[in-house]
Amino acid sequence: MKNNKMGKTELTRQVIMEVARELLIEKGYTNVSMRLIANEINCSHGAIYYYFKNKAELFYALVEEHFLMLDQKMTEVIVDSCDRKEKLRRLLLGFIEFGLTNQGHYEIMFLIKDEEVLHFLNKSPSKTYEKFANYVAELSDRQLTIKEIWSIFLSLHGFVTHYLRHIVSFSEVEDMANSHVAMLLKWTEN
Repeated sequence: MKNNKMGKTELTRQVIMEVARELLIEKGYTNVSMRLIANEINCSHGAIYYYFKNKAELFYALVEEHFLMLDQKMTEVIVDSCDRKEKLRRLLLGFIEFGLTNQGHYEIMFLIKDEEVLHFLNKSPSKTYEKFANYVAELSDRQLTIKEIWSIFLSLHGFVTHYLRHIVSFSEVEDMANSHVAMLLKWTEN
């Protein structure tokens, strides 16, 4: 099977997901069809239905994969042997780094809002946010309210979305990200 962008390749679930990810970021959920994905891969659109029953299921598979990546990033920080304050700093900074290193993934996870897929998006974001919130609560010096934890999350999200598509890599804004996280850490102290 010949792929227009990737040369000769075998049709797999992963190939479909990679091409779909690029198209979703470039054109938006509404403007991407299974037929368009198939055209990019140079296969019949029926072949894609072997792997995904519809576009919403394909989108959900991408979202699930991306949230698993973010979960893994958070877990790596938590199991590290540094002290609580450093873990919290790394957790917050890690969120920003994840978003700016995986900009396409981040857009699909947090910024594509379409009625057709909203019901698919309840589990993964909620589980990941709950994990994030629990980690922040456990690692903070003082007991934070749910509103305070949500504000920390929104501040991180705002930082990422501000730089999304305006920078190529996290390293371009790493100093600013460290300053932002230092400011947020003050909220968590006694």
